[in-house]
Amino acid sequence: MKDLITVRQDVSTIRERLLNHPMYHKLNTPGDIRLFMEHHVFAVWDFMSLLKALQIQLTCVSLPWVPNGDPEIRHMINEIVLGEESDEACGGRSHFEWYLEAMGKAGANRQPVQAFINLAQSSSVETALEISDLPPGVEKFLRFTFETIFSGKIHCIAAAFTSGRENLIPGMFPSLVSQTEQPGLESFRTLVAYLERHIEVDGDDHGPLAERMLNLLCNNDPQKLSEARETTMAALEARDHLWNGVLHELEQR
Repeated sequence: MKDLITVRQDVSTIRERLLNHPMYHKLNTPGDIRLFMEHHVFAVWDFMSLLKALQIQLTCVSLPWVPNGDPEIRHMINEIVLGEESDEACGGRSHFEWYLEAMGKAGANRQPVQAFINLAQSSSVETALEISDLPPGVEKFLRFTFETIFSGKIHCIAAAFTSGRENLIPGMFPSLVSQTEQPGLESFRTLVAYLERHIEVDGDDHGPLAERMLNLLCNNDPQKLSEARETTMAALEARDHLWNGVLHELEQR
């Protein structure tokens, strides 16, 4: 039987590759960082769908309200939702809205992600993925996220959320901060604040909460642990494709 510690060991190679990805060292100009933001914003957005998929299954979000699920897990997911959807650090806004502000101040193009969201709202995510002209790495990343959500397997959604996002970000974002704190990049200060907030919150609070939640959801069940491992690996590979796509465009400049 594999516990989650063993699962983390199994994916340690690709995790280390992500934490030391060569893309970070290619973000040398304002234009490079803007290109990165125009790709990364899709991951900022679809993270919220992962989060809300967890909240929908683990709490009650319908009428009439009734208690639903394990109280400890319910508290965990609601605490994470509060921080991600209504963070006092950015005036009570969601982190996605904060990121859009950072893009605006940096001069990055917000139109593609806003057009994609509008299309997903008016039709469906599947339709938006089919007809939108997205960078290949972005499309692959989004497809993985929503295929995981639509699977309905709560432990797999939690694995993508925990291992592919909350536990990865504290080790991944410091490289981005170092690249965007260089002299002459003052227009990226909001981006730096966003990144630093996630290093702090995900490392100290949301990461450990998500890890505990995933443990409770798997409950040492061999099948669930196996599926959590597969989802974790796929989530990290999807992130690698996203970063590779950014790197490819940077190298084509």
